[in-house]
Amino acid sequence: MAQANAIGFIGLGVMGEPICRNLLKKSGRPVVAFDLSPEPLARLRGEGAAVAGSIAELMTQSELVFYCLPSGKHVRGLFENKGGILENACAGQVIVDLGTSPVGLTRELAEKLEARGASFADAPIARTREAAINGTLSVMVGASPALFARIEPLIRCFATEVTNCGGVGAGQVTKILNNMVLFQTVNALAEAAAIARRSGVEPKLLFETLAKGSADSFALRNHGLKAVIPGEFPERAFSTEYALKDLSYALDLARDVALSAPGAELAGSVLQEAIDNGFGAAYWPVIAKVVDRR
Repeated sequence: MAQANAIGFIGLGVMGEPICRNLLKKSGRPVVAFDLSPEPLARLRGEGAAVAGSIAELMTQSELVFYCLPSGKHVRGLFENKGGILENACAGQVIVDLGTSPVGLTRELAEKLEARGASFADAPIARTREAAINGTLSVMVGASPALFARIEPLIRCFATEVTNCGGVGAGQVTKILNNMVLFQTVNALAEAAAIARRSGVEPKLLFETLAKGSADSFALRNHGLKAVIPGEFPERAFSTEYALKDLSYALDLARDVALSAPGAELAGSVLQEAIDNGFGAAYWPVIAKVVDRR
């Protein structure tokens, strides 16, 4: 039987660790953490979190479980491997996916949990690691109104924008399309910067001026001015490989509804070109380097 009121958290990576820390600080509830890496577990234990030795142990101790994993492949393993979530979920538990996962997989796993009497919500996160640290993420939720009302106060421990997008899977649809638009926008910014430089206008001046007009955007002010202009594309941020993974989900959605998406296909080709040039682990606005070399 799950411990009353306890929150479980699986996946303490670039985004997961600061999200878990905000839950620990702000929720007023005990937090049980699990990750394959000992370092974030040690940090969170030092701040008051309990540490589970396995997924099964975490599930036994938690009433509500968040997880934040890199891809659908990791999510399927978390659910279906021996000792995983499906094997250990119990009636009344709530499971919440904070990552970006395929819509079909999301709905499939929700049905399997419901068969065990548990509930599921997809709540993929948006914005940067800095936002995760500051508790200012945007979260797009797919859940019934009743379940949304139950989990929203906890999500607001790490997010300032929380939107119920509809039933299970709707959060993933919204997040996947958010990323699709973002990738295309930054590709346009990279092209603009390269053209400006060759035309005698400094890209920094260009972007600062665009930010004052109709071309202003979150992408311009954050990915453009903070990454493309200074040329800062660190690893252990949102990598080019992960970006291409997310874009592949958008292209899958387009195919599912029999719609052509040439802009998304172009962005995907640029991301793949960056990976082919050795930038797979770098922060994904590194596509600006590929564009600039053409």
